[in-house]
Amino acid sequence: MLGQSPKAITILIENEENAMLGIIGAMDVEVDAIKEKVALPIKTTFAKIEFICGKIENTEVCIAQCSPGKVNAALCAQIMIDKFGVGEIINTGIGCSLGSTVKIRDVVIAKDVCQYDIDTTACGDEPGFISGLGVVKIKADAFISEALEKAAKRCGARVHTGTVASGDTFIASSALKEKTASLFGAVCGEMEGGAIGQVCYANGVPFAVLRTVSDGGNEAAEIDYPTFKKIAADTSAAIITEYLKA
Repeated sequence: MLGQSPKAITILIENEENAMLGIIGAMDVEVDAIKEKVALPIKTTFAKIEFICGKIENTEVCIAQCSPGKVNAALCAQIMIDKFGVGEIINTGIGCSLGSTVKIRDVVIAKDVCQYDIDTTACGDEPGFISGLGVVKIKADAFISEALEKAAKRCGARVHTGTVASGDTFIASSALKEKTASLFGAVCGEMEGGAIGQVCYANGVPFAVLRTVSDGGNEAAEIDYPTFKKIAADTSAAIITEYLKA
């Protein structure tokens, strides 16, 4: 297989019987702390995305930084499924608050995901309707999500569950925030989880989305995001590590 070392191919063969966990984050700040915990990492590149495989807490993992945006996220998820045979995927990182009770540094775990910028309403569809799948919202895996919630609480986080809305726009206006929250009942906004959920749904792969809130999704995001993104990303990374311990 193009771009793979013999060791990477061996991982794929072994993985047919023991499916590994895929972990995807959009930015280096979201995945670097997790990558550092991988024992004997093997690096492989597909479609200009670096995949790092190895073990964390005796769990086989495949970790990748997909870069922001839905297409990047979907590309990464499909490669993980096709090339590495991952048995489940967790999308981790940071997001914005879309609800009045969700504060900066709180943790949100998706019950389901949607894509707020899909709009075929002119054809008679609901906002966010995903053609081909015939749904607006895609449910996250309840077992993984519950385990992440428990891990987050063990880490001392204030946890919310609900709809996570994705789109290819960084939400930084009250108007877009209120529209997204109103149309989809979403409590958190970001740019990747909905696309990863769509790919996993289409492939029959369980998934979960974990976000720590870095900003309020409003005009103050320009200040809050750079201030809190590292703190928020580190919180998510710590929860993933706690999840793997269990």
